[in-house]
Amino acid sequence: MMLAVFCAVLLWSAWLPYDLFTWGLEVFPALIGLALLTYTYKRFPFTRMLYVLMLIHAVILMVGGHYTYARVPAFEWLRHAFDLTRNHYDRLGHLAQGFIPAMVAREILIRLRVVRTRPWLFFIVTSICLALSALYELLEWGVAVASGTAAEDFLGTQGDVWDTQTDMAMCLVGAILAQLTLTRIHDRKIAEIEKQEART
Repeated sequence: MMLAVFCAVLLWSAWLPYDLFTWGLEVFPALIGLALLTYTYKRFPFTRMLYVLMLIHAVILMVGGHYTYARVPAFEWLRHAFDLTRNHYDRLGHLAQGFIPAMVAREILIRLRVVRTRPWLFFIVTSICLALSALYELLEWGVAVASGTAAEDFLGTQGDVWDTQTDMAMCLVGAILAQLTLTRIHDRKIAEIEKQEART
């Protein structure tokens, strides 16, 4: 069912996007994620909770790809309604960039027994998310340099000179927020899937 939702949103997103080049750049991570999840499904299935979170992240990327992050209509309405200086859908995207990967990293580290103490787990998960955020910002910079003005919508700075730093800060907030709010639920889901694996 989740795969059907993914495909339906992907088809909608690909139908007459605002800018095809930007659409490709924004949607590419979701397609790579789908390929990796399909490849690893039998060897390392994640908890259902995590698949739902990853689907939400993919939808955020595909909506951003269709409209570009600076033009998502609902957030344009919020911008005008509250007299904001920019469309903040980009901020939502970067919050999700920390929130959902934090849970992915957490599940991998716990289930593979990489980290055993909880304070170190929290620190390492947060560090992984910040590293991924920095890598993504470097990717955006590389695309902008290589393609010139064609990458302006991909960058989505909207005239904010601190956009890169704010994006990484939003990722940091997302990573911390996910671990503070979802740890107990996530631990239960991990225990359930490990019991299932032990039976098979």
